[in-house]
Amino acid sequence: MAFIDYYKTLGLSKSATEKEIKAAYRKLARKYHPDVNPDNKEAEQKFKAINEANEVLSDPEKRKKYDQYGENWKHGEEYEKARQQQRQQQQAYSTGGASGFNEGDFSDFFESMFGGGASFGQAGRSAKFKGQDYHAELNLNLTDVYSTQKQVLTVNGQKIRLTIPAGVEDGQKIKIKGKGGQGYNGGPNGDLYIQFNIAPHPKFKRVGDNLYQDVKLDLYTAILGGELLVDTFDGQVKLKIKAGTENGSKAKLKGKGFPVYKKEGQFGDMIITYHISIPTQLSDKEKALFKELQNLRS
Repeated sequence: MAFIDYYKTLGLSKSATEKEIKAAYRKLARKYHPDVNPDNKEAEQKFKAINEANEVLSDPEKRKKYDQYGENWKHGEEYEKARQQQRQQQQAYSTGGASGFNEGDFSDFFESMFGGGASFGQAGRSAKFKGQDYHAELNLNLTDVYSTQKQVLTVNGQKIRLTIPAGVEDGQKIKIKGKGGQGYNGGPNGDLYIQFNIAPHPKFKRVGDNLYQDVKLDLYTAILGGELLVDTFDGQVKLKIKAGTENGSKAKLKGKGFPVYKKEGQFGDMIITYHISIPTQLSDKEKALFKELQNLRS
């Protein structure tokens, strides 16, 4: 397998910061995304390479291994452990500290570590390693995750059918087993991790399973009481407003919040906060009536 310079793939130097890596990845991913370049095999391959490079360089631990071991970064630590143990065993054998230890035991050692081979080079070539994990982001609106839905995603050229459960939260990740990079020497494929980025809703604010909504209430209804229609995800609901409702007071609509993740039929609540609107541009008659009320109150 030819060595791939991940820094070069993203157009970066080895001293690139996390912010620079993220910016370079997003720019190139948009440019070569399959949805932007349909049926373009070259763009598809570049998109795969970009994701592979980002998978490694955006992860501090993987990047550290890559910088230290280069093309052998996936199994560099295993090699170092094997070398260290081999040196210790050889030293013990040469000084007589490992009674009965012979060359056949070295073969058994590497076979247990790497699956066969009497030498380090043979062991490295026969070792099986899991493929890289891939990471992707899916941008959704709050309405998209109010009910369970199915989507087909294209990740690294693969079409993946995904069921998105109702109630998924912003920033939440799910794992799709075996949909990452191909395994090495017959090892298992890596996994795909998808992070959900949920945009704010213009009317409702979500906190956990509850929804919050600010509702304007006219002064007259606040003083005298009445009824008011408010929006929910299930349509409008009629609320009874008690007389003397104060600005900033709250009302709860039980079960009208957001669905609870993976608990079918369970919902949070909707919390309504009333904001009383003060009338403006009053007529002379209205001003006179308010003046009369003021005199009555005083």
